[in-house]
Amino acid sequence: MNSQTLIIVAAIVVAIVIAAVAWTYSQRQRRVHLRERFGPEYDRAVHEAGAPAKAEAILEDRARRVERLKIRTLSQEQADSFAREWRQIQAQFVDDPNGAVAAADHLVAQVMAARGYPLDDFETRAADLSVDHPRVVENYRTARAIALRRERGEAETEELRQAVVNYRALFEDLLEVDARNVRRRAS
Repeated sequence: MNSQTLIIVAAIVVAIVIAAVAWTYSQRQRRVHLRERFGPEYDRAVHEAGAPAKAEAILEDRARRVERLKIRTLSQEQADSFAREWRQIQAQFVDDPNGAVAAADHLVAQVMAARGYPLDDFETRAADLSVDHPRVVENYRTARAIALRRERGEAETEELRQAVVNYRALFEDLLEVDARNVRRRAS
């Protein structure tokens, strides 16, 4: 082999190594970004999918789906109205824990609808919420599981209390208001 051929082969090998390093780096950055964005939901997705690459594809699909939705913040009036309803639910819990859990589930669905989330089946709702509310979506899953047990008459009062606490975590996260309206009203 002459020196010119060796230089060409070496250049090709270097280009392949650089491409491999760049690809590995971009995959690592993608993983870091998804872990930061989805938090605990990333680990849940990996566990369910069985492999990080599959989970990452699922999470990216979720994010693309939610980007196409018309998710909006609430007006201050909407947020105030929902907050009043929430306080009533909390007060209702003392006398009617079952009714309070049902009302909390219903109110969370109303807030989701007002924000623009589709109210498809529960798993789709939870997946959609995981994009913008990854830190509290597990609370929603837990609350919903307890609510289903409540419907079957299997949940104890302490579990019902925990369901309301879990619904509240999501509710508070969803209650984000349109800051532009708040600033306009303050002016």
